[in-house]
Amino acid sequence: MNKNVNTEFSFTINSVKFNEDYRPSDNTRITTNFANLARGERRKENLRDALSMINNRFNALASWDNLSGDRYSVELEIISVDIDVEGNGNTFPTIEILQTNIIDTETGKRTQGIVGNNFSSYVRDYDFSVRLSNHNRGQSSFSVPNDFGDLHGKLFKYFVNSDAYKAHFSKLPVICLSVSDNKTYRRTENQHPVLGFEYQPNESSLTEQYFKKMGLNVRYFMPPNSAAPFAFYFFGDLLNDYTNLELISTIATMETFQKIYRPEIYNANAQAGLYYKPNLKNSDHSLTRIVYDREERSHLAVEQGKFVEENFLKPYQHKLEQFTASYAR
Repeated sequence: MNKNVNTEFSFTINSVKFNEDYRPSDNTRITTNFANLARGERRKENLRDALSMINNRFNALASWDNLSGDRYSVELEIISVDIDVEGNGNTFPTIEILQTNIIDTETGKRTQGIVGNNFSSYVRDYDFSVRLSNHNRGQSSFSVPNDFGDLHGKLFKYFVNSDAYKAHFSKLPVICLSVSDNKTYRRTENQHPVLGFEYQPNESSLTEQYFKKMGLNVRYFMPPNSAAPFAFYFFGDLLNDYTNLELISTIATMETFQKIYRPEIYNANAQAGLYYKPNLKNSDHSLTRIVYDREERSHLAVEQGKFVEENFLKPYQHKLEQFTASYAR
C-alpha cells in the first residue's frame, strides 16, 4: 500500500460461473460481452455455442499430447469487484473481469488460468462516453483532457496492489482487446509458439494511453490461424510470466468473443498480412450462429457513464479527488 495515501478503500470480490445457466446480476454492465450473450430467446444456445468455440480453439492451440483434440476444457468465472470508499459497507460496482480455469480431462488436473481477459469498467464508460464527449462538444478539433484516465488508472492499480487481489489471484492480470480500426499494424519477425507473430502499430492510440495510466504495457500478437492481431495489455513480462496453457486460455476466450462481436476483423475470410489495417466495414467475413446486439451496446455505454457520474463520482467527489492527488504508485 502506498504510504502517501490517506484515503483507504476496500474491495469486495465476488465470482459467478460463466456457463450455459449464467444470468447477469443486477450490477453487471449489460454492455459486457458475456452479459450481452446471456439475454434473449437464444440465451442458452448463445452461451453453449460460445463455450464450445472456446474449448475447440483451446484444443487446437494446445495440440501437443492431444491427438483427439479434446483433452482440455476451459471454465470461466466472472469476477465482480465492488469498492467501499468510505468504509461504511456501502459499495459501488467498479470493474468486471474474467478468470479462466483449465481442466485437463486426461489427468483430472484443474489449474488457474489468467485473470483479466475481458475488461469492463463503469468509470471507463464515463470517461469515454460522457466526459470525452462533453470535453469536445462545440470544439473545432478533437482533444483529450490532461487528467483523462487518472482516477480510473489509479483505482485499477490500487486494486491490483490490494490485499483483496493478492488473496484471490496468484498472478497479475492480462487484458486482451481488439486492435484499433484507425491504426495500421506491421508484422515483425518476432514469433512466439502460442501468441504467434508480433505486430507493431504505426502510432499510439488513446486506448493505449488510457491503459498506460492503469500501469499496463501493450504488445500486439496474431496467434496461429487467427485472422488478425490482438492487443495484450499486461504488467511485467507477457512472454515469460505465463505458461503456454495460460496464454492459450486467454486467446481462446477472447478470440471467441471477438469473432462474435467484431466478425469483420476476427472472423474475416482473409488473414492479416505484412501490413494490416482493420476494417469494420469489411464485407468478406463470416458470421457465427450467436446473436449479439452491437447497436444496443453503444447506446447503453452512455447511460452507464451517466449512472457512474450520479452514483459514484459526484457523491464521493472529495474523497476521489483526494485519492487521485495522493496516490503515486
